Order: sequence, then C-alpha cells, then structure tokens
Amino acid sequence: MRHTPSRRHREPRSSRGENRFPPALAVVVAAVAYAALPESLLVGPRLAIPVVELVLLAALLVTNPRRLVRQTAWSRAVSIGLACLVIATNLLALGMLVSSLGSSKAGGMPLLVAGMQVWLTNVIGFGLLFWEIDRGGPVARQTVSRDRLPPADWRFSQDENQDAVEEVAAGSSVTTNWRPHFVDYLYVSLTNSSAFSPTDTMPLSPRAKCLMGLEATAALLTSLLVVARAIGALPSGG
Repeated sequence: MRHTPSRRHREPRSSRGENRFPPALAVVVAAVAYAALPESLLVGPRLAIPVVELVLLAALLVTNPRRLVRQTAWSRAVSIGLACLVIATNLLALGMLVSSLGSSKAGGMPLLVAGMQVWLTNVIGFGLLFWEIDRGGPVARQTVSRDRLPPADWRFSQDENQDAVEEVAAGSSVTTNWRPHFVDYLYVSLTNSSAFSPTDTMPLSPRAKCLMGLEATAALLTSLLVVARAIGALPSGG
C-alpha cells in the first residue's frame, strides 16, 4: 500500500501580507486607459478621474507601501471606493459609447480601440473589487486565521482539491493554507469578461453573483455592439 505523507496545515505569518505592486500597477493601467479614451466618452476634464484615482492610490500606498499588512476602516473604505470609481466611470463610458454607435461617424479603428480600452478597464475594475471584498479583503485573507475570516464570496479550485491526486492536492487550501491573491481575482475577472460566465471559480454569495452578472453584461455589450460595429466599419480589403 502506498503511504501518503502527512502535510502540516500552516497558518500565514501576520507580518507577511500580499505584495502591493500588482494591484497598484492595475490601477495605474486603468487610469491611463481611461485618460486615453476619446473626448466624447469622458466624464469631465480628461485627467480629472485619473488624477482622483491616482490620489486615492497614493493615500493607500502611504498606509501599505510594500505589503498589505495594515487595515483601518478608512483605508478599507478608500480601497473599495477606488475600485467602484474605476467601474462606475468605465460603465458610464461604455453607455456613452453604445448610445453613440447609431450616429457615430468615427472610423472602425477608433471605435475598436475605444471598445478594447473599455473592456480592459472593465476587467481591471471588477478584478480590483473582487479582490477587495472576498473574505474580508486582502489584509484579512493573508493575516487572519481561517476561523476568523468572513464567509467566502468565491470558491477557487484550490479550495476543493484536497481529495485529488497527490501532486494536485499538494497545492490545495487544506494542505498548504493557500489564500487567493490579486492575480487570482484578476484571472476570475478576465475569464468572466471573456466567457460571460464563471469558469473554474464559482460565486457563492448574492453580491458576488450580482457583480459577476454586471461585469459579464458590460463585457457582452462591448463585444457584441461596440467591437462588432467597429469591425463592420473597417474598410474592406477589396
């Protein structure tokens, strides 16, 4: 009989939080993408929204410059508010873009670029919000023991792999105390915007299902209406 070695369940050290760089870079990319939109799709002056986003990001960097190890009610509210700002302004841009399709005289390429910018920002914004709300947020997920975490909003494949073959179970949440990071939520957002439905990560709470439904609807509008209209407006090669 094959002996399966026992693995110790490990809790994270409270001094080691998640790296700040990936989500900070995502905010910068979203701000740049929004600032590069056509003038007709902007809310207010071109740099107004990006500057607000970067100011909020700077305030969060002061609290946790390198790793996310400290959290206050203020910093959590700012973090969630920043993600909501990215999403809200991008949805407004998408609405203006869709409403202008019928009368727009812009060429296919500008429409296609604008549609891709809106789609990219959609992925980033919802990825940030998923990351901020699941299991109490990024600080709690990495620094608090499991028995003190709020209920999960998403179930990742690692959360149910403990009964798989050994090399797969080796990375499961039960075996290694794995916790999701920003890249995991960004991947969830990317696949949801591409497939218009959950793939390998399932939403558990009503708010998670509503957010994924909203993101998928926005992505569907971008793909079916904006991108299709833009490709149709491109000059033919003949």
